[in-house]
Amino acid sequence: MTEQALVIGATGGIGQAICETLAVRGVAVKGLSRRDGLDFARPETVEAVLGPLDPGFDMIFVASGILTGVSARPEKALREVGAEEMAAQFAVNAIGPALVLRHAARLMPRDRRAVVAALSARVGSVGDNRAGGWYSYRASKAALNQIVHTAAIELGRTHGQSICVALHPGTVATAFTAGFPGHDKHRPAQAAAHLLDVLDGLGPDDSGGFFDWKGERVVW
Repeated sequence: MTEQALVIGATGGIGQAICETLAVRGVAVKGLSRRDGLDFARPETVEAVLGPLDPGFDMIFVASGILTGVSARPEKALREVGAEEMAAQFAVNAIGPALVLRHAARLMPRDRRAVVAALSARVGSVGDNRAGGWYSYRASKAALNQIVHTAAIELGRTHGQSICVALHPGTVATAFTAGFPGHDKHRPAQAAAHLLDVLDGLGPDDSGGFFDWKGERVVW
């Protein structure tokens, strides 16, 4: 049986690389993005696009995300925090993935291994936050981590072989990170290979965890 994967955010730098890497590995990939009418900024489109899909996906990978919404850069201080920016971040980085997860139990098989993964970020870790700033992005990714962890508990009750995790991809050379030249960056293809290798090494006991691209757990 050919494995099937559903990739949300398939036209982004990491999402496209995930699709390409899975295809090379012989997986049948269905990629979805705003080009297909799925736009996390319009939550009603998630149900409209995912609702008609037939079950049978061995992997659901949410690669969508934004660093800023209406602002030019992440906030550096509390005085820069605004409701519009925060709402935009939560819509794409937390609410959108949660609406995808609503469909996970229906779309994934119960009788074999199935994986749900969502791209998070180390800056979403509360315990690892030593620099401050980036309020909206940090908070939205922290919310995503909680959503993934909670979903893993529920999925584990009905899908005993399921693995539901948040992933930190490292800094990847995409348009998303173009404004941060000081970081060592992976190419998207490298990031995709790393992340998929991490997923290959996880089991049901790891479900609900937060892992970086090297397979190491990230503190909540």
